[in-house]
Amino acid sequence: MAESISSLSESLADRLLAAGARVCAAESCTGGLIAKSFTDLAGSSDWFERGFVSYSNQAKHDMLGVPAAVIAEYGAVSEAVASAMASGALRHSAANYALAVTGIAGPGGGSDDKPVGTVWIAVASAGQQCARHFRFDGDRAAVREATCVAAIEMLLELLDAE
Repeated sequence: MAESISSLSESLADRLLAAGARVCAAESCTGGLIAKSFTDLAGSSDWFERGFVSYSNQAKHDMLGVPAAVIAEYGAVSEAVASAMASGALRHSAANYALAVTGIAGPGGGSDDKPVGTVWIAVASAGQQCARHFRFDGDRAAVREATCVAAIEMLLELLDAE
């Protein structure tokens, strides 16, 4: 899986460099894994603007401006929160694109409504935003890696659509 993350990050880097654009990441369940995959590449400062690790609800509110009422109403692992994280990351950075992830990597923390492996991913630019729900299988590491892959793939799709 790590090779997939690396090759996807390289593809994203090539696309962003060609467009003269930069990306930021707002991460919860991945805890900085997306930012790590980006900064593992030499020259990433040319296309990776910044990362936000907003693991707690308070961090989502303080760092990204996610309204506490949205978190209370929908829960941290929701479309509304993922979308607000992506929008907030754009507002609090100089990036052209943002990706945001929030989920339950496990092994605990799941519920009947939101079992372990439940993830919401949002990607955004000034003109577009998209959020998707995922249910990944596997242990904590597998869920986190699958989340990274899906997030980068979603951002590449957004770039294709623009």
